[in-house]
Amino acid sequence: MNLVRLAIAGSLVVLQYACVTTTETLSAPPDSNAAAARHNSDGIVHYEMGHWSIAKDHFASAVEADPNLAESHYNLALALDKLNLQSEATTHFKKAAELAPADSAIAESSAYRSRTTPPSPSSFGTSGYGEMGGY
Repeated sequence: MNLVRLAIAGSLVVLQYACVTTTETLSAPPDSNAAAARHNSDGIVHYEMGHWSIAKDHFASAVEADPNLAESHYNLALALDKLNLQSEATTHFKKAAELAPADSAIAESSAYRSRTTPPSPSSFGTSGYGEMGGY
């Protein structure tokens, strides 16, 4: 009986981790502006602790120190997203991708794609009762 409980508990833990989607923040490259890199690093610390507003402030300071640092725009977008500031988040996701188009960590992230990929035509309800004709 204890073996069954252990197996069930283990399965639940695995299922929990499989269902959790984590979005990784991005570190500034080594050759970045020192102030921008410091704010970006401080923002990452607060983001990982769940301090979204403080993280947002640090990432915004990093963007102010170096407007061309894609990683800070991306991280700022993540924090804005956590604060439900979707429009602002989308703006910074797009700016990050514009500044670093070859960075797969940005372009392939689910957070970025969910804000920048248009919905497919099938999601507009083009089948069933909403179709034209067929009366």
